[in-house]
Amino acid sequence: EKLSEEKSSIFHRLTAQGLFLCARGRPDIETAIAFLTTRVKGPDKDDWGKLTRMMKYLQATRGLVQTIQADNPLVIKWYVDGAHAVHHDMRGHTGSAMTMGKGAAYSSSSKQKINTMSSTETELIAVNDKMGQILWTKYFLEAQGYDVPTVLFQDNKSTMLLEEHGRTSSTKRTRHINIRYFFVTDCIRREGLKLEHCATDNMLGDFGTKPLQGKKFVDFRKELLNEG
Repeated sequence: EKLSEEKSSIFHRLTAQGLFLCARGRPDIETAIAFLTTRVKGPDKDDWGKLTRMMKYLQATRGLVQTIQADNPLVIKWYVDGAHAVHHDMRGHTGSAMTMGKGAAYSSSSKQKINTMSSTETELIAVNDKMGQILWTKYFLEAQGYDVPTVLFQDNKSTMLLEEHGRTSSTKRTRHINIRYFFVTDCIRREGLKLEHCATDNMLGDFGTKPLQGKKFVDFRKELLNEG
């Protein structure tokens, strides 16, 4: 059942305020906001319930603040993950986080713009979508005089093979992927990005791909916000 015009307006306003908040210091609501922003044109009672739950969570955790801390020596660590076919139109979702030590200096949660045939393709597209931000961060630090190593963490070994070797790792199952996604392979070779495997339980980007619960949610939130 669709919301009334008045409630729809409130839904839109609160979602916009949540979007501002998650970009300014509460990345722990980023996944919820990523979903709610896709529903502002025609929200229903289920969407209202999700918004209400998020607002209650913020009320209960209003004392949480995000802090970031850099390690010495400094290493830029990117965690990029993709969830396959999780939207109603069967598109995937990209989650990412960048840390310089403790706390996420950058994080994102966004719906992918094309459909994919497998989780391997979904994760490859996730990395391609974030590669611009990864390179921008690298170039920005170099312009400030810091030659900092960049490590890209992934939890899908099939995707890592495609990213490291490009066409030589392509099979019939993946050959139909548009060649532009092997831009990732070129960037890894040309820019000296280091690709490392990360266990799913430690994949910080997973926080931005699906609604986590319980201990896993709290553990990842502590890493994102640098709690305690």
